[in-house]
Amino acid sequence: MKIGTDSVLLGAWVSLKNNPFSILDIGAGTGVLSLMLAQRSSAELIDAIEIDDAAYEQCVDNFEQSPWSDRLFCYHASLEEFVDDIEDNYDLIICNPPFYNEDYKTKNEQRDLARFQDAMPFEHLLKSVSILLSEHGTFSVVIPFSEEINFIELASKVKLYPNNILHIKGNPTSETKRSLIEFSFQAVPAGRQESPIKTDNLIIEIGRHQYTEDYINLTKDFYLKM
Repeated sequence: MKIGTDSVLLGAWVSLKNNPFSILDIGAGTGVLSLMLAQRSSAELIDAIEIDDAAYEQCVDNFEQSPWSDRLFCYHASLEEFVDDIEDNYDLIICNPPFYNEDYKTKNEQRDLARFQDAMPFEHLLKSVSILLSEHGTFSVVIPFSEEINFIELASKVKLYPNNILHIKGNPTSETKRSLIEFSFQAVPAGRQESPIKTDNLIIEIGRHQYTEDYINLTKDFYLKM
């Protein structure tokens, strides 16, 4: 799997205002989100979960070769297995989940597993997060904009509420493509009673490979060339 823009955006956007001690990356893939959070934070424990054999091996290799190998660990397990085995809670949980709902699938089972929502239903993801997240922790996720209302409604059923939202557009004239959402168990964050959900917008580029200042400022720490 190549590193996608969704992961780079999420890894750069995730708030670290609570100085998390422990972080969990659900469905780590190559481990890019965990590595970005290791670079950005002083978290002492960064765990990742990956079920696919090849992706797990690549993730472990990437962790071992990184400057933060002593803080990174990848579990080869399904989310269901992980929830059953782990008793600890995490201060920050991040996830770039599979979310393609199309009726067709490719002939590549590995790619289908990573890209289709039936590999990790939103309900299952959110229920698991509600068990694994610490009382004052945050959960950040990237999903299609078209799924935002449904996802927020499902989250509310397990007492998770949106605090911050970032809407992503590819260019000024395109439709909103992605929603990055930060959840917590607190429905109204302290100091923001008047407007509980902070919503911002970001456009990636104004022309082919002509990136906006907002996108550059958000992601420049993670690209060799920008």
